[in-house]
Amino acid sequence: MKELILIKNGEIALKGLNRTTFEDVLLKNIRRKLADLGKFRCYKAQSTMYIEPQEDGIDLDEAVDRVRKVFGIAALTRACIVEKDFEDIKAKTVEYLKETLSEASTFKVEAKRSDKTFPMNTPQICTELGGYLLEQFPGLTVDVHNPQVTVMVEIRDFAAYIHAGQIEGAGGMPVSTSGRAMLLVSGGIDSPVAGYMMAKRGMEVLAVHFVSPPYTSERAKLKVITLCEKTSAYCGRMQLFIVPFTKMQEAIRDNCPEELFTVIMRRMMMKIAEKLAQRSDCAALITGESLAQVASQTVQAIACTDVACQMPVLRPLIGMDKEEIIRIARKIDTFETSILPYEDCCTVFTPKHPRTRPKLAMVEEAEAAFDFAPMLEEAVEGAERLRIDPQ
Repeated sequence: MKELILIKNGEIALKGLNRTTFEDVLLKNIRRKLADLGKFRCYKAQSTMYIEPQEDGIDLDEAVDRVRKVFGIAALTRACIVEKDFEDIKAKTVEYLKETLSEASTFKVEAKRSDKTFPMNTPQICTELGGYLLEQFPGLTVDVHNPQVTVMVEIRDFAAYIHAGQIEGAGGMPVSTSGRAMLLVSGGIDSPVAGYMMAKRGMEVLAVHFVSPPYTSERAKLKVITLCEKTSAYCGRMQLFIVPFTKMQEAIRDNCPEELFTVIMRRMMMKIAEKLAQRSDCAALITGESLAQVASQTVQAIACTDVACQMPVLRPLIGMDKEEIIRIARKIDTFETSILPYEDCCTVFTPKHPRTRPKLAMVEEAEAAFDFAPMLEEAVEGAERLRIDPQ
């Protein structure tokens, strides 16, 4: 029995004259996601996208699992392809949905008839097929309001399609339709979620991570690589920049007031990230900051870090509480990795009493006491670039 995957677009349907551009990017992202699974024909017709296997033995379960993580898709359905003949539709519905209907007690039939040349109208299809299924499955009863199974028949230009229920897609917009941005990723819970959320809005996400050996371990670095691999299941292939930050942190420790250490460190990270972002054709930076979550995330501290760079800084988690963030982290499978007890450079030399309401003039005066410019360039030039493929 021949199967395929039907794709229902989300927000793309609201686009105007450039809708085709978004659809083409979505198809490209789907093809890339499935490239190593086998040969597929991916195409669009009648506001629906079709993913049709072209080889025997392709793992369609794996294909469905991958496609449901592609941003730009509202819902998807694994369906059986049948002839546009009602007798064939009846026979194939019983064969294709036998296990599903045998385990259910209530059902209903819905139909869509895009091909108006089909001799039966929608109510006739529902009535006739529903009656036939009642004969074939004596344990079933019809419930049009809250059925356990909804049998769907779609009569389209190329063929008829039978399925029983949709799978929720990732939603959002196709990745790369909103430009590129650089994510500052730590080993914590928040930054992978921030990257996921901006990718959902169509951004291609690159990442930068700061390491401070010997204060941070190799395991902490590997943890961040794993987080990027898990995030890339949604964001697609990523570039990760690993920036050596030890000299910078030691210079801040030795030359700046302790209470301002965290905000000055954040400013240096933003300056380095901006330089790497400019070289990578990024239009913005992304952080996982959430207002008032920690001392460096007060309005005053955020204002001091914002002016350290000229690029827009996107903070998709800014109004979320920790439980909301953790819920998403569990959904995208980054939470368990994020809580592994390997310290990142943000916890190195943490002041006992950080200033929560720093004034910009005070911060800039403290920075001016030491020439950080050569270290900034050294850190940028010393960045290691890794390619991260979806896990």
